[in-house]
Amino acid sequence: MTRLRTAIPGPKSLELQARRKGAVAAGVGSTLPAYIDSADDGLLIDVDGNQLIDLGSGIAVTNVGNPAPAVAEAVHAQIDRFSHTCFMITPYESYLDVCEALNELTPGDHEKRSVLFNSGAEAVENAVKIARHVTGRQAVVVFDHGYHGRTNLTMALTAKNMPYKHRFGPFAPEVYRVPASYPLHDGLTGPEAAARAIAAIEKQVGADNTAAVVIEPIQGEGGFIAPAEGFLPAIADWCRERGVLFVADEIQTGFCRTGSWFALDHEAVVPDLITTAKGIAGGLPLAAVTGRAEIMDAVHVGGLGGTYGGNPVACAAALGAIRTMRERDLNAAARRIEETVLGRLRAIAEKTDIIADIRGRGAMLAIEFTERTPDIAARVAKACHEQGVVVLTCGTYGNVIRLLPPLVIPDDLLAEGLDVLEGALLA
Repeated sequence: MTRLRTAIPGPKSLELQARRKGAVAAGVGSTLPAYIDSADDGLLIDVDGNQLIDLGSGIAVTNVGNPAPAVAEAVHAQIDRFSHTCFMITPYESYLDVCEALNELTPGDHEKRSVLFNSGAEAVENAVKIARHVTGRQAVVVFDHGYHGRTNLTMALTAKNMPYKHRFGPFAPEVYRVPASYPLHDGLTGPEAAARAIAAIEKQVGADNTAAVVIEPIQGEGGFIAPAEGFLPAIADWCRERGVLFVADEIQTGFCRTGSWFALDHEAVVPDLITTAKGIAGGLPLAAVTGRAEIMDAVHVGGLGGTYGGNPVACAAALGAIRTMRERDLNAAARRIEETVLGRLRAIAEKTDIIADIRGRGAMLAIEFTERTPDIAARVAKACHEQGVVVLTCGTYGNVIRLLPPLVIPDDLLAEGLDVLEGALLA
């Protein structure tokens, strides 16, 4: 259970926060400035000795625990052998092992290839590069409420201005945005929402000009929006018929987070390219693009890569994380979390009129408030933080609380965290 020895943040954290102001650029924010000293499954222990319940997982990164024993052991063993050579200079086996695992686990039984990078944004940017190179087209279609990163190109792909895009332009050209499926607000079936999006693409862009459609199967930063059933298959079918590459951004949804290896698995949608990061390596920086072999192999030698992409220590961590997911059946764990959390949240929603929607899949769950302002979500999050429970906000309007507990969180910690959240919601 949580043990709060001080107010949150405590005196040592406040000292570090004062140091931070003289050392770290002000543009880097922190949701909760309680400086962490160590962690355990579902717990973060700060420098003041406070034990915080972690319902954020570092934004869906520490799915397998923090630290997961298999990840820590693999990292220690690798760092004792060598830390870096650059795969583009002198390669190593663990890079191959990770690519083989990705080729096996990602949706579809076709022949695949993978390439490794450092971050989700880098993976998305390279997926766009590949799509443009292979199709000979330039236009890229994305969706309202989407989030894809903070580089210049991925800022262009991202929908929300503040804080991600404000005064950082001009952005990369040939990016077009169309309506997504948002069941709470649009009232459309999946096929109806897909028809609306496809009509916009055909009228505003033209299929013959479109290299790729890039989509999150469940939108993350935009509000944990799961599209209506049938939306994703219809978009994928249109892409296949028109020679447009269907690119799935599974950076937040991947690796058991939604109760399947990948969110596309829920509707048996097979992408041409899929981007992964976050949960792939148990906390170390690693990302990937995986896709159809004929697409991935069409890029000239030297066209893909990077100094640190597929770093051997990160690859070792990924192999340890994937082994943990398999051995502990974390897909089933995510489904158990979904059952527990949705049941609690729906019961809470019956006691208050501030909640517009309870939604999510697996251990990717959200509360959207009726007000389209960040005020209520910010107050609820602040109340949880003060009581030692880490929750995150999101949404285009900032009016969503998102829950991303580690998939290995003990039942008693999850229940205690939900108790605190309930108190904050009903206060």
